Amino acid sequence: MLEEVERWLGGRSWSAADRPLGQLLEAKRQTGRTVSVVLPALDEEATVGAIVTTIRDVLMTDAVGPPLPEGHGRCPLVDELVVLDSGSGDRTAEVAAAAGARVVHRDSVLPRLPALPGKGEVLWRSLLATSGDIICFIDADLREFSATFVSGIIGPLLTDPDIQFVKAMYDRPLETGPGGTDAGQGGRVTELVARPLLNLHWPQLAGFVQPLGGEYAARRSLLERLPFPVGYGVELGLLVDALHTVGLDALAQVDVGVRKHRHQDGQALGRMAAAIYRTAQLRLTRGHLIRPRLTQFDRGDRGFIPRTTDVDTEERPPMAEIPEYAARRAA
Repeated sequence: MLEEVERWLGGRSWSAADRPLGQLLEAKRQTGRTVSVVLPALDEEATVGAIVTTIRDVLMTDAVGPPLPEGHGRCPLVDELVVLDSGSGDRTAEVAAAAGARVVHRDSVLPRLPALPGKGEVLWRSLLATSGDIICFIDADLREFSATFVSGIIGPLLTDPDIQFVKAMYDRPLETGPGGTDAGQGGRVTELVARPLLNLHWPQLAGFVQPLGGEYAARRSLLERLPFPVGYGVELGLLVDALHTVGLDALAQVDVGVRKHRHQDGQALGRMAAAIYRTAQLRLTRGHLIRPRLTQFDRGDRGFIPRTTDVDTEERPPMAEIPEYAARRAA
């Protein structure tokens, strides 16, 4: 299996610099493929505006602004930029719209199905809120964002018809205090949960540097055939299901540099880890498990207080099975 992973790493891992914008534009012109970028957002007013502005300034034709550095230029690489708001209580929607994104509220998409909380729910509904042949997901909490996060991961999909699904890989420093960082330690759930699960149960996926990263792109024709875990398990679920649907050689990864974002506390990471583990269990057993609960602890005046929460278990079916989606695609 190690030989297969090494072979895959050599043939399906690239840098964003390997495909300059000019090459991507020519490939896009020749294939006629359209690209939708989706930012799932919940209370991200501090960062979403800068991400939207960068994408519009560098990768969309109708953006305006000062000249860009050598090797960059405004170009029609991205056709559609959507911020899908999952119920923000701050000014996320206003900031995103002012920066030039089309803002869609989660509850306005497929309203006959009451929305469930979770990132995967928003990503699933985004298939119905967008029209691109290639869909690129970008987390809305990134800081010091570069447009290469988008151009890098859509590049293989535009230039290689055999590629179906592309993950971003990057350095992920952990902020340890004012001005301090710990290089390479930002992916704690990845290293403690996801990587062991993949190596033990899906060793073909062991070559992915950031299997839980929120920046990835795929062909609509693949995404519409996959179930979507509604919560934190969505990234692992999509990766595993993509492997079983199209095979390892249809999957790839691209180095886009450094990812900086807001880090969650230990208890939030525990809930994330439980959801990811549950997602893996479902794919190993497909339905023969009781609904799990996770007990965590807070310190109170009289000692530790237990607090129990449900672990995300809901999954949405492949979007191709939803009548409204099928009708829209047919039209």
